[in-house]
Amino acid sequence: MVVTRKLSASEATGLLAETALFGQLESATLARLADESTIRSYPKGQYIFQQGDRGDCLFVVAEGLLKVFTISDQGDDMVLATLRRPDTFGELAIIDGGPRSASVEALDATTLVIVSQSAFTRLVRQYPSLLEAVLRSVAGLLRHVLERASDLVFLDLPGRVAKMILDLGNDRGEASPEGLRIDVELTQGDLAASVGGSRSTVNQILHAFEERGYIALQGRTVVLKRPDLLRRRAGG
Repeated sequence: MVVTRKLSASEATGLLAETALFGQLESATLARLADESTIRSYPKGQYIFQQGDRGDCLFVVAEGLLKVFTISDQGDDMVLATLRRPDTFGELAIIDGGPRSASVEALDATTLVIVSQSAFTRLVRQYPSLLEAVLRSVAGLLRHVLERASDLVFLDLPGRVAKMILDLGNDRGEASPEGLRIDVELTQGDLAASVGGSRSTVNQILHAFEERGYIALQGRTVVLKRPDLLRRRAGG
């Protein structure tokens, strides 16, 4: 069940200030944006929206975990990103109101702050820095998409798996005596979909990396032992 409510001013302003998208805005701008926002809670497994849906708002993750993915005409899916507090998504809809270019699903019970296109349009007349912030975010999304496309063309599957592990380490790795520990929140199927491979093949590659001493596999945790060798395998 999806539950909608209003945010408290301090709750909304604090979250928006954490984001890369809105964090550089002045406190008065954040307060007005927070006042125009709502909050919704979604159960695990709920789609926030699906590819092709009409887009009319952007989202800020307050709590929970989500995955962003696309589905081809043949029914194959590719995971583009995982999202957690204070990530944002859906920015393109604020610009053009066009259809969603990907689907987003809650992997855990999730709470989102929602900024509607109409509210954003009203505010941007008074606070032009809002539009600048969204354009910066969209530029970052474009760079990410181009990098993913380049990886698919120029890196083989083991290279893409190596780069995925390095990226996860940079994003959420925690130092330990054994090496950088990475809690992998996606299923093996989702991991495979994020690099354009099958589950069985990606699993074989991970175990091959373990045999070579690059990583250690501990359930859903990956310990990054030799990042230098993984970078070499990823073409870095």
